Amino acid sequence: MRILGLIPARGGSRGVPHKNVRLLGGKPLLAYTAEAALGARRLTRVVLSTEDPDIAVLGKRLGLDVPFARPAELAGHETPMLPVVQHAMRWLEERGERYDAVCLLQPTNPARPARLIDACLAAFAVSDADALVTTLPVPAHYNPHWVFFADRDGILRPATGDARIVPRRQELPPAYHRDGSVYVTRRNVVLSGNSLYGARLVGYPVDPSVSVNVDTWGDWRRAERLLARRRGGRAVKGAR
Repeated sequence: MRILGLIPARGGSRGVPHKNVRLLGGKPLLAYTAEAALGARRLTRVVLSTEDPDIAVLGKRLGLDVPFARPAELAGHETPMLPVVQHAMRWLEERGERYDAVCLLQPTNPARPARLIDACLAAFAVSDADALVTTLPVPAHYNPHWVFFADRDGILRPATGDARIVPRRQELPPAYHRDGSVYVTRRNVVLSGNSLYGARLVGYPVDPSVSVNVDTWGDWRRAERLLARRRGGRAVKGAR
């Protein structure tokens, strides 16, 4: 199976300015995802999608392919990820490179190792799923069976639509949310189905203790601590 590894890294960021090039634990945030992607054996090619010249230069220095500049209209704060992925795949197909699936690897998940990417791709290859995402368990108090919406009269109704409220934590069915480390989607689902998830989505569980998604300064500090524990040393903070 030919799988494109795609790393999207735009220049703008509201939560942590210039986070993709900012030093985290002594290395640019982008470097962690670049190293993991290039170390994954099941990816056919790894491409960086960016509109920012400085990020493009850094990506090339890290060993990533940067064959195109992402259009500026696909690099806004509100731009969904789907058109970014579609642009990359169509650009490559127009030049004769067709892939069976795309593996989306966002730089905001620096703790993801290469072996996790390969494990996800191995699981996806033997499935009949349209897409696979890494997942984390939802805490019991956020389980959909214990989440309520208020109707017009202020009456609380279970978010699941069930009439019965599950009384005990032990009776709650497992619930999951996206971890964000790895997304894998079949080509036709992305380009013809206009979706990153399709109709058949499967999850690959990850360890909550080693999962971090860097969107805020609080996330950044947690990532520093997590990476420092891996190195067995003290956190190395990036300058703000």
